[in-house]
Amino acid sequence: MERKRVGIVGASGYSGQELCALLACHRGVEIAAMTSRQYMGKAVGDVLPRLARYGNIASNRFSFPSVSSLTDAGVEVVFLALPHGLAAQFVIPLLEVGVQVIDISADFRLRDSGLYREFYGMQHPAPHLLSEAVYGLPEWHADEIRSARLVACPGCYPTSILLPLLPLLARKFLQLEFLCVASASGVSGAGRKPEIPLLFGECDDSFRAYGVPQHRHLAEIKQELSLAAGEEIRACFVPHLLPTHRGLHTTIFSVPSKDIDATQIRLAWEEDYIQCPFIHVGAVLPDTKHVSGTNFCNLAIRTDLHAGKLLLFSAIDNLMKGSAGQAVQCFNLMSGFLETEGLLP
Repeated sequence: MERKRVGIVGASGYSGQELCALLACHRGVEIAAMTSRQYMGKAVGDVLPRLARYGNIASNRFSFPSVSSLTDAGVEVVFLALPHGLAAQFVIPLLEVGVQVIDISADFRLRDSGLYREFYGMQHPAPHLLSEAVYGLPEWHADEIRSARLVACPGCYPTSILLPLLPLLARKFLQLEFLCVASASGVSGAGRKPEIPLLFGECDDSFRAYGVPQHRHLAEIKQELSLAAGEEIRACFVPHLLPTHRGLHTTIFSVPSKDIDATQIRLAWEEDYIQCPFIHVGAVLPDTKHVSGTNFCNLAIRTDLHAGKLLLFSAIDNLMKGSAGQAVQCFNLMSGFLETEGLLP
């Protein structure tokens, strides 16, 4: 198997560390560069003991995050695991020299720069690239991802919401006037930055809503749902913080179209995802523990006859299918590898 020279920018964050662990075991990857402002010049295994077990990268030293450090290392593909607003300074020059980019941040997910300004509080640094960026949901955009120069990986919440809903919107199985979503994510979804609300003492024995009513992921969720439905979707979205490190659970409250029942929805999922190795449609309600450390998304459905609602459930690992794992899945498609390479034993 031909190996790709890969760079990881922001390698010391939670998603970055997950990328390092996955790519260190990937048969088609040579990690040529790992960058971190915080740990520049230090050995990977010394400052991130979790990665010390990977002998092929443990002694590597973090470099300063710059385009020149990446190009000097001869990278062919770069993963960007950066806070929003920082990706463009890498994307533009890397694309100019023929390097493919997989961006885990939110910078290239939205098609409308005005929405980016509204939800992220800044002007988009590279609006001319928004139309080129491919939305990196492999189950729905595999062909576009294969030929992409720039892939924008979906957020963790959107991933858990879109995967159950897209097959149903495409078939007009749901009434669009009522669509409510309640999701709960582990604390790692907020990143590794030190903030008081994310301290152990604040999160332990706690469960709370946050980012209501306009969480940043709402723009991405509405954009993709509206594209699938062919009309504007006004979904209600309430995210919650779980007192766990990782894991994401979503419950979707919906009203079926006339004569649509749970059996038809389950069959729609099975039909659309039969060739998708990381989607599991089950009878058991999804549990974050069942997908922890994996790239799987587990789906299930229940009918509430009393309320006249269909309840859709999904569970993913926010650091895997919601971030690094999905990025590697996109990388595999872009590189001509099996979609499961480095993600399944």
